[in-house]
Amino acid sequence: MRTTRRYLAKEIYRSSSVVLIALLGLFTFFALIEELDKVGRGFTLINLFYMQALALPTYLYDLLPIGVLIGSVLALASLAQRNELVILRVSGISGFKLLGMLWMVTIPWVVGAFLLSEVITPAAELKASDVSLRLLGRAEGGRMVSGYWFKETDAQGGTRIINISQLSADGTVSDITLYEFRAGQELASMSQAPKGRFSGGSLYLNEVTQTVIDESSINALGDARTPEKPVTRIEHVPERMLETSLTPERLIARVLTPERMSILNLADYIRYLADNNLQTERQVVALWRKIAYPFTLFVMMTIAAPVAFMQTRRGGVGSKVFIGILLGVGFFMANQLALNVGMLSRWAPWVTALVPNLGALAMALSALLLMENQHRVRRFIQTRVPWSKTLA
Repeated sequence: MRTTRRYLAKEIYRSSSVVLIALLGLFTFFALIEELDKVGRGFTLINLFYMQALALPTYLYDLLPIGVLIGSVLALASLAQRNELVILRVSGISGFKLLGMLWMVTIPWVVGAFLLSEVITPAAELKASDVSLRLLGRAEGGRMVSGYWFKETDAQGGTRIINISQLSADGTVSDITLYEFRAGQELASMSQAPKGRFSGGSLYLNEVTQTVIDESSINALGDARTPEKPVTRIEHVPERMLETSLTPERLIARVLTPERMSILNLADYIRYLADNNLQTERQVVALWRKIAYPFTLFVMMTIAAPVAFMQTRRGGVGSKVFIGILLGVGFFMANQLALNVGMLSRWAPWVTALVPNLGALAMALSALLLMENQHRVRRFIQTRVPWSKTLA
């Protein structure tokens, strides 16, 4: 059994690796063509190649299910054509036992996908964002033209809105604007600082210029008479310490798109958004999508499993392989579409992430069961339906 599993793993890994390399090369080639118009003064062709190299982990993470499916179908079709799978079945390996071995073969792909999702892809996306900001003057992710915006509640029950122009991976920030509101949503102060850093759950602002608005400002503005004293004052503070719920990890989460964040950082960022009454729908859907991603790899392998029961003596191997690949790719596209439609239609996130996978898994297992017991099914039909013998 172990020898059989190793042999299957070697064939599937080799075929899937070739397919993934081909897909990566194809997508990278088209991405290079699309980004060629950015090459100019200050952004060379070497910079473009470097940015595309940083995008390779993201491409690999997105293409892994399709690569595993196509590679597995091609490997199993090759084994079936050489009658090696027939020998395995004759030796006593049932269809579901073979499926169990294929699932065991999938586990290293799942581990690799986890490393891509949790470590490699977020680091590459952060580096790509820094390079894009340095070379092109813009960054990807959640950055607006005015910078990054954060909202939270302070200890006095008021609201605090923080605008940060630039973020760094080490937690340092620059060009910070802080708006502080009282409990009645009245603006209490506005502070500006060129530099800042996070340390020990606090934000330290350097060279702060603070405009403080007096509590009587609303009454003074509503009165037709000139106030006796100014309602605002400007203060200059060398350093100000601000207790905040923001952390460097949450800042980095704002740079990345939810689909590129690690599961732990994404869950922490969802808690932060929920605590501050901000929208979390996209982040929750992305979290369920990442949780369901390993399950998608097992579904792809299950879709490829019926290829092992092809009867190569009747020919048509190429068409059967094409149909298997087409079904798998169609499921993958339907899965992505269901996630987007579910988010727009406000379906439960677990429904959009798991139901398409469960449906495809059920159909693949049914097809596998039917193909393994096709002789019994044929005899059952012939005994229960008399006119089926005439048609045969």
